[in-house]
Parts: sequence; C-alpha cells; structure tokens
Amino acid sequence: MRWKFSVLLMLGLFTSSLATIGTAQDRAVLDPKKADADYAIQGEYVGDIVRDGVTIKLGVQLVAQGGSRFLGVGYFGGLPGDGWNGLEPVRAEGAFKNGVLELTAEAMITIKDEVLTIRDNGGGLIGECKKVNRKSSTLGEKPPAGAVVLFDGKSADNFDGGKLDGDLLVQGVTSKQKFQSYSLHLEFMLSYMPTERGQGRGNSGCYSQGRYEVQILDSFGLLGENNECGGIYEVKKPDLNMCFPPLAWQTYDIDFTAAKFDGTGKKTDDARMTVKHNGVLIHKNVAVPMATRAAPVAEGPLPGPLYLQDHGNPIRFRNIWLVEKK
Repeated sequence: MRWKFSVLLMLGLFTSSLATIGTAQDRAVLDPKKADADYAIQGEYVGDIVRDGVTIKLGVQLVAQGGSRFLGVGYFGGLPGDGWNGLEPVRAEGAFKNGVLELTAEAMITIKDEVLTIRDNGGGLIGECKKVNRKSSTLGEKPPAGAVVLFDGKSADNFDGGKLDGDLLVQGVTSKQKFQSYSLHLEFMLSYMPTERGQGRGNSGCYSQGRYEVQILDSFGLLGENNECGGIYEVKKPDLNMCFPPLAWQTYDIDFTAAKFDGTGKKTDDARMTVKHNGVLIHKNVAVPMATRAAPVAEGPLPGPLYLQDHGNPIRFRNIWLVEKK
C-alpha cells in the first residue's frame, strides 16, 4: 500500500542557532548539550496510522539538514531492521516558514513532547508516532576470554597515532598489532554535522588489515549505498541501511577472513566479510576482490592492522576488541 507521506511539521517555537562560519570540523558537535534546537527533533518515530480503515505500523526518520531544514522519510511496517516491509520509503524535504516546516500537503504532522501526530487536512486523526532511541543488540558486548582488547577506554597505547577524548578514542589510528582473520567488535559515535552532505558528514572508515574498508558515515535516512555507512566501500552496499542518528552509539561486528596467497605470492582466494551493523546482518560472506580506495596497506599475504580513518570529521570509538581465528 502506497500512501504519499505528505506532511507539514509544526515545530512550535523551535529555531536553529547553528553557526554558519568556520570549517566543517569547527561546526561538528560531539556533545548533545551543544547541538542546535533541531537536534531534539531529529530522530526516529514509530506508531500506528489508520488509512482507508486499515491500521498500518509506520516508522519515520527525521533528519536535520541545517538551518531548520529537515528530510522526512516514512517506512511502512516500521523502521529499517524493525518491521519495515521493504517497500520504497516515502521522502520529502522542507524548510521552516513562520515556525512551520512544509514538506507538501495532504496531511499535517505536529510534534510535541516527542510525539508526532498525523492529521488529515480536515483535522481528523490519522495516527501518532512516538520518538524512540534504538540501541544495538551488541552495544556494550564484553570481550570473551582470549580476545585481543585494543581499546577499553583506559589507554590509546595499542594504536599508532592514538589520542583520547576523555575515555573515548579519536579517529585516525592504526593498531600496532597486526592480524590475519578475526571477528571484530567496535562501537562508534558520529558527530552531528547537519549542514554537511554526503562524504562530508561524519566520515571515517574501519579498515580490516588496513586494506578493506567498511565505511563509517552519517547516512541516517539515506539510501544505503556502497560509499555510505555499512557499505563495503565501492564493492557492495549494505543489505539494509541501519545507520542510527548522529550522537547515538552504534556497533560494527565484523567477521573477517583474510585473502589467501600461494607460495609465489599469487592470490588464490579473496578476502571475505560478514558484517552486522547495530546488531542487524547487512553483509553475509561477501568477497572483497581488492584493497579498497585509500587503504594504507596494499593487498598481500602478510597480516595487517586495524585502521580507523581520519577523513577530517570528528568520530569517537570505544569498546574495541577482536577474536583471532586459528
């Protein structure tokens, strides 16, 4: 069933105080208390609507675009990874006009106390969606016995270039220890950069062996391409865009199998990856035929490090560990 998610967002007295000067890194926010008013509205909403007498679960993602602009995305059946039926989501953009964000017509949404209320143009209630703050099912997962703990919040000594922000690891680090095949767990937080777009919005990358990248990017509400969050860069897009809003803690759980080489150095098997993003499977045993773009280590038979890219945007990491395969 296709319902045009045409809406007006009445956001009361909220206004945007986002500065428009300085570099993108200057404007990036890592503390919710320092975010603009739009941040409180951005996020995920879930509830039931009634259309033509049929009750439908609806998931909504509201993405702050800077300057009191928003992207609205509606998913029938629920949010990605939590009920969405896979039908094409409905997208609309708009801007504030006298305190109202107009996306289109046909329906109206008001937001108050983290409840999104949908009404038809006659004022009849269509449904309500409440704001939710999802957490990954693997968030905070503890390393098993025998795991290699690369970062536990106490020291960055296991990384070249390691820097701390309190008890969090700053982007742009390379593990001193090198590995072949393993299962990796890491947690990351994207900075809030509402005025930026595409590759300039919360960009980093998790490179297994310093060779094969699973992209890290603020792709909340986007299509989920191979250069967006969860994508094996330029190789395969994620089966599902599971990116949470910026400033939410997210997880990657990556089962990595190193490429194989014969005695002459000729590759006989590609590297492979199985990836869960926020606890949801997004890649299953995917062959990665070459080192991905910007990899600091060329493809080869020797073990390689874990590399967490600095692409000019502030990203924070915690709880990083791996279990080596025999």
